Amino acid sequence: MADDSLPIEEGRLLFLNPCDFMMSAAALDGLPPTGAPEVAFTGLSNVGKSSLINALTGRKGLARTSNTPGRTQLLNFFALGDSLRLVDMPGYGFAKAPPEIVKTWQTLVDGYLKGRPTLRRACLLVDSRHGLKKKDIEVMTMMDKAAVVYQIVLTKIDKIKPAELAKVKAAVSAELSKHTAAYPEIFATSSETGVGLPELRANLYGLTV
Repeated sequence: MADDSLPIEEGRLLFLNPCDFMMSAAALDGLPPTGAPEVAFTGLSNVGKSSLINALTGRKGLARTSNTPGRTQLLNFFALGDSLRLVDMPGYGFAKAPPEIVKTWQTLVDGYLKGRPTLRRACLLVDSRHGLKKKDIEVMTMMDKAAVVYQIVLTKIDKIKPAELAKVKAAVSAELSKHTAAYPEIFATSSETGVGLPELRANLYGLTV
């Protein structure tokens, strides 16, 4: 059931705007000029960042998806009308990429998160089947220190039972209480069924007003 306090209709209308690919950046000096507020989507590799962006915007082919961890190697910027930019980030924790590539990606991700003036929120995606991993908590701590506001978005909730989801949410909530930059609300979503997407759209709409 939707939270009546959230601007569900405004969020729906926001994400009905044209959403177009802007550009990819391989280095910090290649970022686009600042403009509309930005929301970054980050998380462990293969957690479903591209799928979530596609589902939020209702455009299946907008962000490329792959079953191969580490497919997204750049910062990919998408313009949601003139109101908001969505940023698909490289996944972290990729085991198969060469160490020098991992280092390059991590430098790009960390530099963007710490230094982008128009970054309003980071959505830290967590696979609901696995819960928070050590690397997730390391990234949360880094964003605490950088004063980057972030929120947890659980993905793939269609693949677990409600009782298991409740346990994961409780564990995540307990961890969030230890982090200074964490947004308190947890968003549980499924890119396959659309569950939780109206609430997340409404939340992101709040960054544009």
